[in-house]
Amino acid sequence: MRSIWSSEEKNDASGKSGKACDDIDAESGGRKELKKLERKLLWKLDLRMSVLVMIYILNYIDRNNASAARLRGFEADLHLQGQEFATLLSIFYVSYILMQIPSNMFLNYIGKPSFFLPICTMIWGTLSILTGITKNFVGALMIRFFLGFAEAAFFPGALFVLTKWYKRSELGVRILFCGNIISNAFGPLVASGILNGMEGKLGIAAWRWLFFIEGSLTIFVAFCAIFILPDFPATTRARWLSEEEHQLAMRRMEEDAGVGNEAETETGGRATGLWLAIKDWKVWWLTFAITSQVVALSFNAFFPTLSATMGFGPTLTLLLYAPPYVVTVVLAFFISRHSDKTEERFYHITISFFVGMVGFIVAISTMNTVARYNSLFLMAQSYTGFLLFYAWVSSSVPHPASKRAVAVALVNAFSQLGNVVGSYI
Repeated sequence: MRSIWSSEEKNDASGKSGKACDDIDAESGGRKELKKLERKLLWKLDLRMSVLVMIYILNYIDRNNASAARLRGFEADLHLQGQEFATLLSIFYVSYILMQIPSNMFLNYIGKPSFFLPICTMIWGTLSILTGITKNFVGALMIRFFLGFAEAAFFPGALFVLTKWYKRSELGVRILFCGNIISNAFGPLVASGILNGMEGKLGIAAWRWLFFIEGSLTIFVAFCAIFILPDFPATTRARWLSEEEHQLAMRRMEEDAGVGNEAETETGGRATGLWLAIKDWKVWWLTFAITSQVVALSFNAFFPTLSATMGFGPTLTLLLYAPPYVVTVVLAFFISRHSDKTEERFYHITISFFVGMVGFIVAISTMNTVARYNSLFLMAQSYTGFLLFYAWVSSSVPHPASKRAVAVALVNAFSQLGNVVGSYI
């Protein structure tokens, strides 16, 4: 990948931003100062983007707490029968799929993720609280359906925000620490504490407290995110960036995409990006690939149930849930950094999936408790390849921004059909 400090770049016909980068070079004392400035920029960005980690952790906790609540009377109190629990899991993904593309198109149009994403997060936090007061299957079904609409904005929106600030070679580890694996690791520990300590408090079942507490925490973090999360570099001049840093942020993205000012590559109306993404065969190939991965990873929704089959009590079951994902967090961090450094995705992804396949085979081949628990570690690490695949998707559709916004949402939305199928598999 070309360096933004190369002399050839100074002759790049990229308009004002290219000239601005030359000015930075002259004022800062050359290549070393520019690299120092870039490290400072990335440090500031990482601190700001860390709020996405918190929201993503809460996103997955709110989405999966029905599985944890199932261990403490959720099904019995709502009088669920047959496939009704699986239906509650799958109905979420119907609305989640429908809203993602319109949501990302709207986000690209308004250019204000610092407002749009937190507001959507507050809405899903409110719906999570309402889940705790439901009395029957129909009420829970309606709330889960609308929860999908609210949560649809976050992941494709967060991924789109990352692609607006980070180069393709920097995305792997950033997507990892948006919180997917971390939430899987620590979500059960939070759930275990609430379910074990809140039973009967104020005459309310522990599983209802789970939704009340986690929903309230989601609303609080979302409110804070309004003042922390950055908008797009091309649409706003952030007060926490110096003029040099802002110019450098713009220049990095132009160079990484191989074009000039990203706004200048946009042509046509608001629906142009949608059409460009739909007619690109690569987008559909990536979509079908990740959908098959989601089917394989749908074991996550039943992970507490898998742990429970080993014969331990509810509290220990939730505690046993966490170690496979804690190991996965550490492993995925180093694999993602190596993938970013070598700028290679395919082998990093496929090796992770192959190890996950071994885990599936072990799980269905023995009733030995130790072997089955170890198989959960092998399954869980598959998330490394899954998140690296998202980085690959973002890298494969660099510009224009309107097309990238739709492509990211389309790939993620369509892939959720794998969760609908996986809820019954």
